[in-house]
Amino acid sequence: MAATTTTAFTLEPCSIQDGPALAHNNIPAFWANVIWKRTWQHVTLGKQIVETSKRIPRNLLNDRTVLRHQKAVDNTNSTILGYARWLLPESVACVDGVFAWPEAMVPAVPAEEEAVIRAIAEGAEWNPDSSRDDVQFEELMEKTKKRLRAAKAYLVLDYLAVHPKNQGKGIATSLVESGLAQARKLGLDVFVLAFPAGMGIYKRAGFRVVEQISTVYRIDDADPLEYKIYFMEYEVGGSR
Repeated sequence: MAATTTTAFTLEPCSIQDGPALAHNNIPAFWANVIWKRTWQHVTLGKQIVETSKRIPRNLLNDRTVLRHQKAVDNTNSTILGYARWLLPESVACVDGVFAWPEAMVPAVPAEEEAVIRAIAEGAEWNPDSSRDDVQFEELMEKTKKRLRAAKAYLVLDYLAVHPKNQGKGIATSLVESGLAQARKLGLDVFVLAFPAGMGIYKRAGFRVVEQISTVYRIDDADPLEYKIYFMEYEVGGSR
């Protein structure tokens, strides 16, 4: 089925028309994250939403063979309440011309339209602060993620965002469970890089921590804050 419905919201596939709505959902969802604060401290929230809106349609069209996208949509007013992006291993994404999880694939667009979308994305302002003192921590995070993901052919939860005003309503849980259902169907374990805010969701879903890294931040004049990143796995058995 293309959509999963609850009493309050429905899980649906995404399309390029969702760019602005996804930006309004995704950017506020991460705006309180300490890494995002330091990366985009020179940009206002509103500005970041506008520029991200230009990039999302291009991102939705990238790597269509292996990426799957879902949105949670309010049943009363069609507002996007949450979003998840999943990465399939190439070995199962398309077998003998048959795509896995096809209902979560973003529809292709004509080449001329795609060229315009990519040109708009290239023109968007995207200037993260590379001078901050936590760049090395981010590099360690990426290296650790790459190393752990190379261990097996995972279904990867690559992105999960629920607008702050819609958190605590089961939206993130439904998005995660949708992907786990596909993982069980495909016989794939699931990997996620988890920030502290998502730990409760992942633990309740059955993920376990396989590794963690940490650093210490000082924001403004506040006391130093230890910040941890967790690398988590959901085991379904029979992984490929």
